[in-house]
Amino acid sequence: MFGPAGRPPYAGRPAETPGYAPRDRDRWLPEPPKSSYRSDFERDRARVLHSAGLRRLGAKTQVVAPDADDFARTRLTHSLEVAQVGRELGRSLGCDPDLVDTACLSHDLGHPPFGHNGEKALDAIAEEAGGFEGNAQTLRLLARLEQKKLFSDGTSAGLNLTRAALDAACKYPWTRENAPLRPDGTRSRKFGVYEDDLPVFRWFREGVPGARTSMEAQVMDLADDISYSVHDVEDGVVNAAFQLKWLDTVPEHRERVVETTRQWYLPVTDPAEIEAGLARLEATDVWVGEMDGSRRALAAMKDMTSQLIGRFSTAAFDATRQVFGNDPLTRHNADVVVPAETEVEIAVMKGIAAAYVMTSEQRQPLYARQREVLAELVELLDTTGEKYLDPMFAHDWREADDDAARRRVVLDQVASLTDSTAIEWHHTLVRGETFTRVWI
Repeated sequence: MFGPAGRPPYAGRPAETPGYAPRDRDRWLPEPPKSSYRSDFERDRARVLHSAGLRRLGAKTQVVAPDADDFARTRLTHSLEVAQVGRELGRSLGCDPDLVDTACLSHDLGHPPFGHNGEKALDAIAEEAGGFEGNAQTLRLLARLEQKKLFSDGTSAGLNLTRAALDAACKYPWTRENAPLRPDGTRSRKFGVYEDDLPVFRWFREGVPGARTSMEAQVMDLADDISYSVHDVEDGVVNAAFQLKWLDTVPEHRERVVETTRQWYLPVTDPAEIEAGLARLEATDVWVGEMDGSRRALAAMKDMTSQLIGRFSTAAFDATRQVFGNDPLTRHNADVVVPAETEVEIAVMKGIAAAYVMTSEQRQPLYARQREVLAELVELLDTTGEKYLDPMFAHDWREADDDAARRRVVLDQVASLTDSTAIEWHHTLVRGETFTRVWI
């Protein structure tokens, strides 16, 4: 009988993955050494896996509401799939697999109710308090809101992950004010840290040049792109939102997908290149034009998603190794290389889902209602102080120094809610109605 990595059980600490220095394993709040068969990065992964934030993702929207369909993915199942893709790709490049796994499991922790629609709603509400961004909220959860370790003065160190783990989970290592310019000259709305979380950000980014992301963060980001590009299409097809054959048989549908891909993901790319990327995908042996709901068709769709994940991951692996060689590629000693054609193909898959699901006219009233629910909840909690806040957030509200800090606490509370809980709170607190949840 053997323990982790084929070692006899309790044979001492596991061998460390090459390419990591002792400082990569430092924690913001130093902890005494532990005699364990687990590595520091395995411990990081366990802390995220057992976190309340990860559990809540099971009731948060990925593309469609969690209770809308038994098949559709939630933020939790998406995060597990990203972790599987990222762990394998990262390991093949030399990254510590548990470190990449931690980043992948963490990457959506900061998303509020109702997915990206909810994120946009809270960002508009939070304009005067420094904005709201799901990735910055992720860091806030990892380093403050999740309860695991406390400093001697009683302030929270969150899960107290290692330096390398926090850096790996940081997809956008800059503040809102320092966000880079986009190709159209406007400043990106994406950022990874709020102003009052800068102390821990500066700690784990110490010595990192500029705004570059770590190898592990780049693997996580690519795994996220790959996963939702194919899985959102799978969900849409299986739920009968569209058929892929439409792209080949109805010119208007093809034009719609190409234009949506350009507008949403490839604004400076020639539409002819997007068209060529779509054609390459259609020419693969695994492309499923029509879904009839049979077991054969469902199996074919599963095979398509699996083969496309392999196609995109292998292309990135080969291109990265070609540039950086066969040494372990870790932390800030290399970059993930994605061939231009692969970037276009991934964007096309995302564009298909965007064209048929995210921009569906039938869903626009729902999106508007979701934004209204969050706005009214924030307004009510703003005016009632700590009265309705969970005890943890009520304490934060009492400790806040000014109105902006108190607004941030309210945003933390609302962002923590699941889709169904946000609706329940709105019914009960805003509308004064009794909310009845049906249990079977």
